[in-house]
Amino acid sequence: METFTEVRIFSKPKKVFNAIAKEILKLTQNSTQEIINIALSGGNSPKGLFKKLSSKYANEIPWERIHFWWGDERCVSPEDEQSNYKMTVDYLLSKISIPAENIHRIKGEADPEEEAVRYSKEMDELLNSRGENPVFDIILLGLGDDGHTASIFPDQLELFEYKHNCAVAQHPITGQKRITITGNVLNNASQIFFLVTGENKSMRIAEIMNDNEAAKLLPAYYISPTNGELIWFLDEPAASQIS
Repeated sequence: METFTEVRIFSKPKKVFNAIAKEILKLTQNSTQEIINIALSGGNSPKGLFKKLSSKYANEIPWERIHFWWGDERCVSPEDEQSNYKMTVDYLLSKISIPAENIHRIKGEADPEEEAVRYSKEMDELLNSRGENPVFDIILLGLGDDGHTASIFPDQLELFEYKHNCAVAQHPITGQKRITITGNVLNNASQIFFLVTGENKSMRIAEIMNDNEAAKLLPAYYISPTNGELIWFLDEPAASQIS
């Protein structure tokens, strides 16, 4: 099966958030799977989506069927303001009724190398597999100003060929260590949703969408699920430079 890629452009971020929330709801309505595994992104981008899910869809989505994972995590404690897990708790998990055993966080406070191994093992044990790699039903991704996604940065493109599910990455400017899902797992997902808003992302989006030579330096360019669907959810400012 080849990658099916779709680009959806909305007038404002709120409509982007609502569109992704509807897709998650639709999956729970149409899927016969008892468990739906979703890997979340961190940073600021998904806050609006989490607010939408925890308000408008709080009572519509069967949270007991959903298991949440993370595409990456900063190596900080779960109480740290930089923690992707904490952000998700603040904006989503604390506001919905979801069993504690459905939450599979990356332990940012642990030894990074050991945690990458542990999280990889947890994925192997609990997720279905397709080929040699585990399968997520949905992976939510954001896009950094430098074109990074999850915590795969432009100077670490080799993580798309890394044989393990997770790896320790390092932010090229701050030097902060992070744990990230690697490319083989990302591209094994059934659905990947890119959530990108804001004019500051428009140049990177244009490079990727226009298949510019510069795009080959960007990790997000290499997101292409081999057995699934890739949907870009953009607001108009983010899409403004697509030719």
